[in-house]
Amino acid sequence: MASAAVESFVIKQLDLLELERSAEVEERRSWQENVSLKELQSRGVCLLKLQVSSQRTGLYGRLLVTFEPRRCASAAVLPSNSFTSGDIVGLYDEDSQLATGVLTRITQKLVTVALDASHDFQLSLDRERSYRLLKLANDVTYKRLKKALTTLQKYHSGPASALIEVLFGASAPSPASDIPPLTFYNTALDASQKEAVLFALSQKELAIIHGPPGTGKTTTVVEIILQAVKQGSKVLCCAPSNVAVDNLVERLARWKQRIVRLGHPARLLESIQQHSLDAVLARSDGAQVVADIRRDIDQVLGKTKKTQDKREKSHFRDEIKLLRKELKEREEAAMLESLTAARVVLATNAGASSDGPLKLLPDGHFDVVVIDECAQALEASCWVPLLKARKCILAGDHKQLPPTIISHKAALAGLALSLMERLVEERGAGVLRMLTVQYRMHRAIAQWASEALYHGRLTAHASVAGHLLRDLPGVAATEETGIPLLLVDTAGCGLFELEEEDEQSKGNPGEVRLVGLHVQALVDAGVPAGDVAVITPYNLQVDLLRQSLAQRHPELEIKSVDGFQGREKEAVILSFVRSNRKGEVGFLAEDRRINVAVTRARRHVAVVCDSRTVSNHAFLKTLVAYFAEHGEVRTAFEYLDDLVPENYSHEGSQGHSRAGAKARGSAPPARRAPGSRQPAGARPGCKKPGGTPSDSEALPQPSLSGGRPQGAGSRDGADHLRATIVEFVSSEKTQLAFPASLNSHDRLRIHQIAEEFGLRHDSAGEGRERFITVSKRAPPAPAAPPPPAEAGSKAPLCPEPPSPAHTEAPVGVQSSQNQLDLKALHLERLQRARSRQEQQAREGPQAAGSKPRKFPEKKKKEAKGPTAIDLPAEEDFDALVSAAIKADNTCGLAKCPASVVTLGQLCQHCGRRYCLSHHLPEVHGCGERARAHARQRISREGVLYAGSGAKDRSLDPAKRAQLQRRLDKKLEELTGQRKGRKKEKGQ
Repeated sequence: MASAAVESFVIKQLDLLELERSAEVEERRSWQENVSLKELQSRGVCLLKLQVSSQRTGLYGRLLVTFEPRRCASAAVLPSNSFTSGDIVGLYDEDSQLATGVLTRITQKLVTVALDASHDFQLSLDRERSYRLLKLANDVTYKRLKKALTTLQKYHSGPASALIEVLFGASAPSPASDIPPLTFYNTALDASQKEAVLFALSQKELAIIHGPPGTGKTTTVVEIILQAVKQGSKVLCCAPSNVAVDNLVERLARWKQRIVRLGHPARLLESIQQHSLDAVLARSDGAQVVADIRRDIDQVLGKTKKTQDKREKSHFRDEIKLLRKELKEREEAAMLESLTAARVVLATNAGASSDGPLKLLPDGHFDVVVIDECAQALEASCWVPLLKARKCILAGDHKQLPPTIISHKAALAGLALSLMERLVEERGAGVLRMLTVQYRMHRAIAQWASEALYHGRLTAHASVAGHLLRDLPGVAATEETGIPLLLVDTAGCGLFELEEEDEQSKGNPGEVRLVGLHVQALVDAGVPAGDVAVITPYNLQVDLLRQSLAQRHPELEIKSVDGFQGREKEAVILSFVRSNRKGEVGFLAEDRRINVAVTRARRHVAVVCDSRTVSNHAFLKTLVAYFAEHGEVRTAFEYLDDLVPENYSHEGSQGHSRAGAKARGSAPPARRAPGSRQPAGARPGCKKPGGTPSDSEALPQPSLSGGRPQGAGSRDGADHLRATIVEFVSSEKTQLAFPASLNSHDRLRIHQIAEEFGLRHDSAGEGRERFITVSKRAPPAPAAPPPPAEAGSKAPLCPEPPSPAHTEAPVGVQSSQNQLDLKALHLERLQRARSRQEQQAREGPQAAGSKPRKFPEKKKKEAKGPTAIDLPAEEDFDALVSAAIKADNTCGLAKCPASVVTLGQLCQHCGRRYCLSHHLPEVHGCGERARAHARQRISREGVLYAGSGAKDRSLDPAKRAQLQRRLDKKLEELTGQRKGRKKEKGQ
């Protein structure tokens, strides 16, 4: 029986609402008593140090006051907060509460509050004083929800009886009715949208429209409303938020429909205030009579204040009662006339309650109730409008953010389960139609959401499937603007989150810097800052990002995930923040929150995260794997020329920068010129979509390498380079020059292939002008017998060891693979073995036989340096270890046999030991690195060389803000202690 199910549902919902209400009241009470104002601001429920920017009289006499951060404050933007349009807020000065009001508009720099005309302190708001705003609890909403549930419990007969039976599973939905062919208002609807419209109109009790991101859900809902009105239906259209309702009002107003928007005019957008009930009444025929009665009441009130005679006062009070009664009757008559004439009435879920204007309408006035964004609403709030019609149409996406719940206990007990999600689970596809074509995202972005959450049914429209940032007018084609997916991985880079026990929110200064670099790269390429959004789940990270980026890019939008649902930007940069040794992801474990964050982007998504930490959550692990497979992956070490994190240091030991050496690969790229951006394609460890990095490139990302499938792009490129060199070997040419357009990865391939064929290979030039030449060795050199004392010479039949530090190269030329560390030696040996097998497979038995595998016996002193790489696969691993140790005891310069066991110096740039003759960076090939290091020190410290001037010891802005928060909190605690002592003395 539906009655039993309804009874059980209502009892449970009332208990859960009571839990939620108690949690909210307790939270507000704790704010007042135990939590400092600074902490409240960090939680996003309070705005401090505001000053009056402007005052004006808004619609219907309501005072609008706009506040801005004080000019002496540290930032010109408001801190991250959870305020939204329609919130009830308290206005405070330094001493007490001044008034309450409704927040009407909030931006990154301004907040506007509507105060009733009854507040007569307008002139006392001093522009030089500081004010604060605090979010207040809203009793009205909870009372309306409880009243709606009680009405549902007692509902026995009425227009919604059949609907209640269907929604609680007591009866199946009625068969769909036949509808005549439709002439669509919007002729651009796709097939799935048209099917959804037809389905919604043909159902008799229930229809659900599932609209994934970018599929035009609101467009479809508007078409359904227009078609319903065309068929003669009266429609009540609701949504959980004022913003969502206003969006529908704007769309419907374009079609010149007779609509009325219920609600406080201060909560409405200015562009649609003309459709509010107050504005409609002001244009009605009886508006002048109502205004005259109001004026008469004001005049009688004035007389009452002036007279001292009790009889006259009593007479005036009776007159006011009569005037107010007449005013109420005339206003209600005008409201009833306006509501009856309207074809569509729009309100929030709670605003459609029976204690508002809708109480004037008779039962059964509305034919259909439409609830947009139903998945974001509490089910109890949906029952406020649902009891007013015999049919409902629900639209939303239960795979995006759920309703916001304060009480964790209530959420787990079922309060967070929305009506739409419950019906989808219970009724399935029979009552649902899904929109399958999205018009927002590049196909690579949409494909992740489709596979992860929408069963692979979501497809990208042809108009957006391939669009990229470089296709925008005025945007240059760069590495950043030519890719839809980018993952900047901080795993192993030491960029940990802030570990503050007294902070509820989380921050990561290292990710702030990486985000700043990527934003700058996009802006430099011509992408307007207003087309870029930075989204992060944590309010503290929002504050850190705004402090770092707001002044440089005022139009850049930086918000939390929850504040960005329903929005979109051309490019979105996500900062996941969490990076810790425990692998805790916390807030990120909400899959739907990640879905919202990623799907806000149209052409480009960049994720900055610690893949090792976030991969502890299964859903996030699939996201990282998808970006690794279909996007470009970079490690934070690639940004070290621009980013030198405080918590990452180069230690002065032989193994000081093992991770750094791996991140740079076995062949470090040439340093870029100051002020220029190194192309992404020239960065080691950088994986292009569809490409496969080499072993050395995969080293900086151990957490990603396992999930990166072999692609065809890089293999085809290697085959092309190999074919070019093979053709050169068989020709009579003595030298082959490759163009400067090759990236460092391709140059490394050429070095390796040239070594296989015994060719000389040299790189020259700097930055973008760097190129590589390959030449044939002089014929007599290999035939000459090796001198017995020459350690660096080779046997005639032994393949040339793959040392880019060529013995033929002059001293001072930068080496790309100069005496590799032990692990690099081992990996290089395995790679060479694979290369030989591939070469033999291609050239056949004769080619394989041309290169003998048997090595002549060597003396022990010849096992130095790169020769160890040529050890056969079956050689004892201990021999490789001893060879590497012995190589480490000699000078790092390839041609120098001097021992460095007793006297030697470690180079801080390459990590190798050199004798006193070759220890200078300019001598052994690290000159460019030394100059780059000096430029960084000068930029960071303002010191040209050691001992010149004073070091710049100013704190990093992120650290300074963190210390300032802790200082303010300590001062608040001390102030509270002093006040407590004063009260004790007074007693």
